[in-house]
Amino acid sequence: MKTRSAIPTSARSDDHDLARGPAGGHRTPGDRTLTGAARTAAVWGAALVGVGVMLGAFGAHTLTDLVSDARLATFETGVRYQVYQGLGLLALAALSPRGRPAALSAPFLIVGTVVFSGSLYALVAGAPGWFGAVAPVGGVLLIVGWTLAAWHLARSV
Repeated sequence: MKTRSAIPTSARSDDHDLARGPAGGHRTPGDRTLTGAARTAAVWGAALVGVGVMLGAFGAHTLTDLVSDARLATFETGVRYQVYQGLGLLALAALSPRGRPAALSAPFLIVGTVVFSGSLYALVAGAPGWFGAVAPVGGVLLIVGWTLAAWHLARSV
């Protein structure tokens, strides 16, 4: 004979979806599940770090014989900043799981990283020298993004 539980299915403790929190979509005050912008920041952060590791390996094992030392140093700067920003996005997501600081700063950080590091990679790949003037635009976006993150994190404490 099959018995029925007196507890509704949506309230059982074994019904937990990490994307929505406990069954029914209700969150508890201590729930640290990433939502919205924080999840986006974490995904982008992990992707930037992962791609940065691949590019770093490519630079160390392939580019050393193909480009000058100055171009290799430029490539390494792009990789370093990309990985730093990715780690920073992961930290930002962990510090603001509900997403407010991440929502405002992550877009600046993501676009700034793509513009800054991407322009350096393009230079190493043979883009015209004037393309180096694009990197500071990415740098300004990064500064704005981290300033917004610091301001919102300071206000949330």
